[in-house]
Amino acid sequence: MKRKLLPIQCFVNKQLQSYITKLSFNNLRLYPSPVKIVEVGPRDGLQNEKKVIETSTKVDLINRLNNCGLKVIEVTSFVSPKWVPQMADNKQVYSQIEKKHDVSYPVLVPNLNGLENAIKSGVKEIAVFSAATEAFSNNNTNCSIEEGFIRVEEIMKVALKAGLNVRGYLSCVIGCPYEGQVDPDKVTQYAQRLHEMGCYEVCLGDTIGVGNPGTMERLLEKVTRRIPLDCLALHCHDTFGMALANIYTALQFGISTFDSSIAGLGGCPYAPGATGNVATEDLVYMLHGMGIETGVNFDNLVETSSFICSILGRESASRVVRALRAKNSKCLV
Repeated sequence: MKRKLLPIQCFVNKQLQSYITKLSFNNLRLYPSPVKIVEVGPRDGLQNEKKVIETSTKVDLINRLNNCGLKVIEVTSFVSPKWVPQMADNKQVYSQIEKKHDVSYPVLVPNLNGLENAIKSGVKEIAVFSAATEAFSNNNTNCSIEEGFIRVEEIMKVALKAGLNVRGYLSCVIGCPYEGQVDPDKVTQYAQRLHEMGCYEVCLGDTIGVGNPGTMERLLEKVTRRIPLDCLALHCHDTFGMALANIYTALQFGISTFDSSIAGLGGCPYAPGATGNVATEDLVYMLHGMGIETGVNFDNLVETSSFICSILGRESASRVVRALRAKNSKCLV
């Protein structure tokens, strides 16, 4: 004999079923929020510009980015002017920018000499870097991967003792311009090593932009098993137009920190054919459309993009900015 449910039991069952249905539906769309954006335009975006950019322009750009609501702005690199002439004014830039108490202003440091100069300049956070392939490491830093890690370890010991926060970059995590496809297991090994050395965050760099959702998923399946999600970040170049798709894939894994560059500036001199970083404007447009908080003022960001592009004399690489410009032009016709 079938037992008849009381009205209250029917109500509870319906509510439970509704909850389960909603839970199953929402799990497909469970993204981290808020998302932290690391703006790398002033350093990674400008470092390979052939025309020397005035210090005052760099300072103005960073101050404008400050007013966009970004919480992390990588401002310069304490590297020898011999290797990166564009960053020769690192001390002046760092000392002249407006610093907000709730914003981080990391700088890239390649060696102990650079670290010493950074500390003297009052830097609070640095970034160190390594590579996932021997060929790229030799071409980029003139040393093997192991030699590079020894150098990073030396930097980190001094930096951590001085109370600095240290972020670690790992280049060519999916593809290398010299060796081709990169083994996710090796990437995981190197990323874990940076994390264990004391990097509070390890940033995985698709340096030449060859990744796609499939290769990104295979990589993150490995790396996220060994490193906590809140200690991982992603740095995507847009060579094949896959940067946002790769970021979307990473969001589904729960990663909530992404590098981007205003107007899509940047590239890599050691990666032939590599285009710039994913544009900050495009990333913010996507995240806001998904209902993900960033704390970034989109209108100010677009204005800042127009500012730096007018200085450089080029069109923004941001698809969103181009689309908005085209839309406004049609409205004027």
